[in-house]
Amino acid sequence: MTQTVTYVYVSNAESREISVLRLNTADGSLAPVQTVGVEGHAGPLAASPDRRFLYIALRSEPYAVKGFALDAASGRLTPLSTAPLPDSMAHLVTDRSGRHLFGASYAGHKTSISPIGSDGAVGEPAAVLPTGRHAHATLVDPSNRYVFVSTLGSDAVVQWRFDAAAGRLTPNDPPTLPVRPRAGPRHMVFAPDGRFVYLLNELDASVEVLAFDAGRGTLSAVQSLSTLPEGFSGKPWAADLHLTRDGRFLYTSERTSNTLAGFSVDARSGRLSLVSHTPTEQQPRGFQIDPSGRWLVAAGQLSHAVRVHAIDPASGRLTPLQSYPVGRNPLWVEILSFA
Repeated sequence: MTQTVTYVYVSNAESREISVLRLNTADGSLAPVQTVGVEGHAGPLAASPDRRFLYIALRSEPYAVKGFALDAASGRLTPLSTAPLPDSMAHLVTDRSGRHLFGASYAGHKTSISPIGSDGAVGEPAAVLPTGRHAHATLVDPSNRYVFVSTLGSDAVVQWRFDAAAGRLTPNDPPTLPVRPRAGPRHMVFAPDGRFVYLLNELDASVEVLAFDAGRGTLSAVQSLSTLPEGFSGKPWAADLHLTRDGRFLYTSERTSNTLAGFSVDARSGRLSLVSHTPTEQQPRGFQIDPSGRWLVAAGQLSHAVRVHAIDPASGRLTPLQSYPVGRNPLWVEILSFA
């Protein structure tokens, strides 16, 4: 019987490093494996589709993306390459083939496309395109023919057609999906079956259910609901969202209340129903769910730690477990499993 090993990668912005930890999928415990320094303010992470490479955006000048080779046996990272980026990137993601790297720049109001070689090395940007104000994240559809960029300052999702052979983006029709004024579109995720997209809005901490037209490559609104806990007071500041791999549960993080909201997903309609709100680490900017769907790891920017939460497979409720120190200002989490 093949044994699967699972590793957690945490980007620590202020201490300029990546923490590598092994996740024990039997009990949810974490054990340190490696700490890897980087040459700038550590930003978002992105793994290649084949899990052979990991990329990190360096958000201090000179802006760059650094690539690492992933060792499947040990989980350890080996430096591979460094390539320039046109700006500080709030988000990185590869296309579905792993041949192109997309960056979204919040401060620069732009998206970039960089080629990735067969050896995993990233090249200089092949294209830099304006978006709306404060581009925050990029989402590639399952067919690798369409790309979406959330623009927090323009309250819209930009819709592109993507030519993967040429690495080229062209505006779709319509070119944008408007979102409510002052909602602040931030992060997005596709449902496993590709029929719906879930969009988290930062400024009002709402989550949108969007239907995806796979023929046209466009999105349309289905449902919107709050992720805030009952009795919330203060300024909403939502951060991240992820689905379990089976698509049954969706989770979001909110930094003012230090909570994770959990929702059950109706498989037919894609609509959400609230399950629970759960306290977590202080200022939870990033989190991730392991491929088994049993464990959620959330990073606290102000506690400089990650906390493991057990996911109840029947209800989707979270149970907070142990907290583990990492570097300073952890803001991004990736979890990868290897056979």
